[in-house]
Formats: sequence, C-alpha cells, structure tokens
Amino acid sequence: MLGEYRITGRGAAEIAAGVEGAVGSGELQPGQLLPPMRELAADLGVNPNTVAAAYRTLRERGVIETAGRRGSRVRSKPATTGRDHIRVEVPAGVRDVSDGNPDPALLPGFAEAFAAAARQAEKEPVVYGADAVEPELARLARADLDADGVPDGPVLVASGSLDAIERVLAAHLRPGDAVAVEDPGWGSVLDLVPALGLRTVAVGVDDDGPLADDVRRALAAGARALLVTCRAQNPTGAAVSAARARALRSVLEEYPETLLVEDDHGHRIVDRPLHPVAGVTRHWALVRSVAKAYGPDLRLAVLTGDPVTLDRVHGRQRLGPGWVSRLLQRAVVHLWTSGAVDPVAVAVAYGVRRDALTAALAGRGVAAHGRSGMNVWVPVPDETGAVARLLHAGWAVAPGARFRLSAPPAVRITVSALRPGDIEPLADAVAAAVGPAPARRYG
Repeated sequence: MLGEYRITGRGAAEIAAGVEGAVGSGELQPGQLLPPMRELAADLGVNPNTVAAAYRTLRERGVIETAGRRGSRVRSKPATTGRDHIRVEVPAGVRDVSDGNPDPALLPGFAEAFAAAARQAEKEPVVYGADAVEPELARLARADLDADGVPDGPVLVASGSLDAIERVLAAHLRPGDAVAVEDPGWGSVLDLVPALGLRTVAVGVDDDGPLADDVRRALAAGARALLVTCRAQNPTGAAVSAARARALRSVLEEYPETLLVEDDHGHRIVDRPLHPVAGVTRHWALVRSVAKAYGPDLRLAVLTGDPVTLDRVHGRQRLGPGWVSRLLQRAVVHLWTSGAVDPVAVAVAYGVRRDALTAALAGRGVAAHGRSGMNVWVPVPDETGAVARLLHAGWAVAPGARFRLSAPPAVRITVSALRPGDIEPLADAVAAAVGPAPARRYG
C-alpha cells in the first residue's frame, strides 16, 4: 500500500508529522492510499482514536483526503508540496514565457521612493502603538475604491494578496468548511484553501468571470465562501463583466451569509473597468495588491470589507506581525503619487502583446483566452505533450495543471517578455504543438 515507506509514531502529532514529512519529501506520492485507521493502530500498537486524530490533523492541513469507505489517501495536490513543483525546467537557450512575472521594463525604480520614505521616517518615526495603516495610503486607497464603486469600508494593509485572502478566510471559516474557487484559477489559492483545512469546490470560468450557475450549485451544496478574481484572472485573463457581476450578485442575494472575497490584483495594469460584486452579503472583502504594477518584491496589498471582517483581520494581525512596515507603506504612497507608473500605458503595453498573440493564434486555428492582464490561456488536447513539444521548439510555457482542479487541460503563456518579433514564431510553435482547439468555456 505504501511501498517502502512505513508510518511510525506513538502520538497523533508524531504520526501526522511523519506522514506530512514523507509527503513533502516525496516518499509518499499524491494519490497514495493510507492504511485503514484500525489496521494502522494495530500495527503501531496505539489506540484507534490516536490514528483518527492524526488523520484528522492531516486532513485539516490539506495533506490527505478521506472518501468514506474508499479510505484515506494523499491528496492529488497536497498542500505540503504546493503547485510550484509542477513547473518546467528552462534549459539554456529556451525562452521562458511561463513565470507569470510583470515586465521589469514597466516597473518603477525604488530608490527615490524609499529615500523619501526614510526622510519621512526620520521626521515622523513609527513606534509601538502607532496606527497600523499609513493615513495617506488609506486615503488614496479609499479614494480609488470609491471611484470604482466598491462599497464603503475600513482599509487595512497586508503582506500581499495571498496574505490578505488567508486572513479573511481564517476570520470566518473553520477546518472542513467548503470554499467555492475558480477552476482554472490562481494556483497559490488552490494550495492555500486546503492548507487551511478547507475544502475546494470548483466553479467554472469563462471570459466574463465565474459562471453564475456553477456558483449557485456550489453555494447550494454548502460552500460558505466564494473567491472571485475581478480582472486579469490568473491564468485565463478573465475580467468580470457588468452583466456577470449582476448575475453573481443575484445568486449571492439567495445566500447572504456567504463570505465573498474579491481579488483585484490587476488594479493599475488593466484598462477594463472594475465591476465589484460586493454589497449583497453580510461579510465581504476586496483585495488590491501592488505587485503586478509596481514590483513583486513590494509585499503589500490593501483590503477593504465589512467592519466585522476587517476588525477580525486587524485583531489577528496585531497578535502576529503587528503591522506591515510603515516605511514600505510610505514608499508605496510615493510611488502612487509621483507618477512613477502610468497605469494606462502599462495596460496598453500588456494589451498589445496579449491581443497580438491571441489574434495570431486565432489565425492559425488555435483558440486562446486573454481578455485582460498579462497571461494567455490555451486549451490543449494533451497538456504534457504540448509542453514538451513547445520546450523542444524553444519555448517554456506553464503547464495548466498548476491552475486546475477538474478543468480541461491547457497551457498558460505569459506575454510580459514578448516583443513584436516574438509573436509570429511563438504562434507558429503553439499551433504546431497543440493544433486547433475548441473555443468554449474553459472551466
């Protein structure tokens, strides 16, 4: 059942830690069946309740899953391994269009921003007990949110989008609760949810965002939270349209106790308007990161939401890191106010590359999706074969498995590094590798 690996331990924590370590090291493989609890208890000479507690811990950590009489097995994508292991090693001479990074040429320099923040810190030092949020950052962020029609709410700061999403989920949900997630969707979120001991429920996606009927089915089946990407959806480029936002709000009106989390990481890199879904559920949050527009190493995101959610997030943050560095917050304020980034020019730059690639693929009979942001999603009949053939042709693309639960196979291409002369050769290589694909929903 477990091959060469043998589970050991006398206490529940020790047994769970051993199994989790074996999954992380590769000694236990995804999908591998674990012994029945009574059988393992007899083998270890412990009470069956001890093994049951260990298995419960492993489920809550997203390491294993249990399917009734079919037993417990290692999750197909266990939280301990993460999806980053599903990547392509890029040999020398191969162009990497797989990494999802912004174009460094479109990012601002940091020297003046941090120098200005340092000068302000000398005049106004931040000490214990100071406000967690830089007042000017809160003012600017709230003004942007107001302009985009986001409901009123407090503003907090987290260490990036994923940190904010984790804190919001933890503020309301308990291990075992179900979360409706986009499929395909951001691989880090698909890892985070089971790592928190929560269950993922897949919701299909098309160019206009999550499918309302799928959301209704997920909520009717008991999902307590819904995660929605507003624009520049990773990996598909979907952007929630006005009509889709209305449809989603209509569904959520039937389930007002749903926790709604909206991720608008595409803010300042897309030219499509925001159509927020928030406003119909009791608890909600909207998150905006600065990573894509200003640089991934600026680990900062602002979030707003209903007062109860934001109060819980702030209270838990205060007991951990305390606050996100006000020096960093002041540097971001300087970047926002100095004109270091022209959001319109950035959106146009990514849009030109994205549209050129999707048009070139369409001309070769290959369906592709990329309504906003910096990625193009290409459905393929054989994901492994397509990745290998493209690698052989000199292009490293991201396997769709990094972003899927049950959605059909595909590959993701990041357009950030593409130049005009790259479009036709890349389209030729993709067409040769994948062949024509149907232009249908991709989730």
